[in-house]
Amino acid sequence: MKQPQRFQELRSSRQQGFTLIEILVALSITAIALMAGAKASMSLSNNSDRLGNILLAQLCAENQMIKTRLEKQMPNIGESDFTCAQGQTEFLGKVNIQPTPNPNFRRMDVQISDKLGPILSLSTVVGKL
Repeated sequence: MKQPQRFQELRSSRQQGFTLIEILVALSITAIALMAGAKASMSLSNNSDRLGNILLAQLCAENQMIKTRLEKQMPNIGESDFTCAQGQTEFLGKVNIQPTPNPNFRRMDVQISDKLGPILSLSTVVGKL
């Protein structure tokens, strides 16, 4: 049985291209995938910057602890502030010296922060030489 001419024309015209809805769905899927990739890339970049700042802050804290250990006398009890430049970043530091049950030792807490807030906190015990 032969199909009418008009039915064959309609059938072939439907198979010639994509509909507007199919194109919009494909573009939406592509846009979502690209946005997810961009967000992941930005997150990796931010984490890398943060880890670099933590490393530089640790250098500042350790330098302050070593400086205190190299002094000939026991550190005074109390708080003091200092600044530390590492790389191209200026860090703010706070040293807190507290007594311990043993009078030959003092607890030293060093907190490093930047403009955004605290980054790192290190603690140690300093004794008499």
